[in-house]
Amino acid sequence: PPEVNISSCLNCINVTIKLPTSHLRKNEKLWSLIDIYGELDYGITLKTLDGDHKRPHKKMTEEIFSTVIEELYPNRNYCVSVMVTASLNKNSIPSAWKCITTDSVAQQDYYTVAVAGAICFSLILAGALKCMHAGGYILQKNLLPHSLV
Repeated sequence: PPEVNISSCLNCINVTIKLPTSHLRKNEKLWSLIDIYGELDYGITLKTLDGDHKRPHKKMTEEIFSTVIEELYPNRNYCVSVMVTASLNKNSIPSAWKCITTDSVAQQDYYTVAVAGAICFSLILAGALKCMHAGGYILQKNLLPHSLV
């Protein structure tokens, strides 16, 4: 099976496919599957909560290849499996499932709002403490007013 790595982006998944190694040697050189077959077909199966969705088969002519699956929903879990076949040899094993959650704009904005809220709360608390100190309610230098001393 091919080696598959995935990474998420906003509303998409970047899939990197690395072909399995071949054991065929010619003139002391290890041949790749591209050297043997010329071009290979790959198919991506996308698993969601709704079920499996097979993407159309496409051709590849490189050992390591990347593609992007677009138009996905943000902040959802997706699993990907890739199958590579040759025109002469349809016997192949799909890659193991790799799962990832797509990025979300709302999640990134949440952190910004949380930090801004914490800063505002800290400033209000510091202002309230300063007013209480100026009014003599906390951190008093003299315990009694001058008139009572």
